[in-house]
Amino acid sequence: MNSLLTPATLASQPLDHALALPARYYTDPRMVELDRHAIFDRSWQLVGHESQLPDVGDHLVTEIAGLPIVLIRDTQLHLRAYHNVCRHRAGPLALCDGKGAKALRCKYHGWTYTLDGVLRSAPEMGQTPDFEPASIRLPELRVELWHGLVFIGSDRAPAFADFVRGMEEPLRSLSPRGYRFHQRVAYDVACNWKVYCDNYLEGYHVPHIHPGLNKLLDYRQYQTVAGDWFSYQYSPLESDDSLYGSGDALYYFIYPNTMLNLLPGRLQANRVLPLGQDRCRVEFDYYYADDGSPEALAKRDADHVFSHEVQDEDIGICEHVQRGLASGSYEAGRLNPLRENALHHFHELLRRAYRQERAE
Repeated sequence: MNSLLTPATLASQPLDHALALPARYYTDPRMVELDRHAIFDRSWQLVGHESQLPDVGDHLVTEIAGLPIVLIRDTQLHLRAYHNVCRHRAGPLALCDGKGAKALRCKYHGWTYTLDGVLRSAPEMGQTPDFEPASIRLPELRVELWHGLVFIGSDRAPAFADFVRGMEEPLRSLSPRGYRFHQRVAYDVACNWKVYCDNYLEGYHVPHIHPGLNKLLDYRQYQTVAGDWFSYQYSPLESDDSLYGSGDALYYFIYPNTMLNLLPGRLQANRVLPLGQDRCRVEFDYYYADDGSPEALAKRDADHVFSHEVQDEDIGICEHVQRGLASGSYEAGRLNPLRENALHHFHELLRRAYRQERAE
């Protein structure tokens, strides 16, 4: 692995002379396991919105870089996140999102856990010597809320207060706290997960790739600001009232793989899931204010159509970039300090994580 993590490549780089990451960080099969340990095992991951789990037993099924997770509301109405892996022989406890579960029952052999994660019963194990169900617990992750959004993280993730420091002020009037989940759309993309994140992190490509989006945003006033574990892009927005109207467009990137696209009246949350060195899945979760009027429903339909158009454009260029990275032709290029400062911030966080992994 150290042949990947060379000191020269991982050294911190000043923005005005920064290079992009070398191609091998996007194409080498060894990066899948490296990214899991160095990046995802140390991160906070967005998994949903508290409005999706209002009652006891309501649950969501997800995964983090290959680790199955079930998020559930326990009998005290607390949110708990468990490994969705039975302690018997690794069967799944939940196969899909659901409501009102009384317990978590393995689909393989029926071992059943309470909503507190403790084994309650195991069929035909009653006479087994030295077998104590109450001593067997599901591994648990930390759960935190930010403006109604649910994040989960392991003990290796930073303190959540440090993680979200500075994220409040840019929100202005666009907080999604009172929103409700509407629907999820997922796209499989033939590129490394970092290629997709790189593309999101700069508006440099907007005039060239997104003609429709470029008409809504004011590229001359397009700003990008970096915090500790996040960055955001901001632009004044002008659109027809049948779509978003006028106001602010705010695009958060939350390290390592979460995007929050905030426009008047809606949140679109994206999560980029690695599926291999040259594949990822991007989940688009749509949240809106609780408004069932015909006008609101029509705006949602228009939002979905427009978002799908922009996503198709992004998928096309990301897949071209992945092929270019794998071609053997590419050498790391200079970044644009004016337009790619958030991309540089992301790469610096990656370099720091890889340095830490190499040191360990």
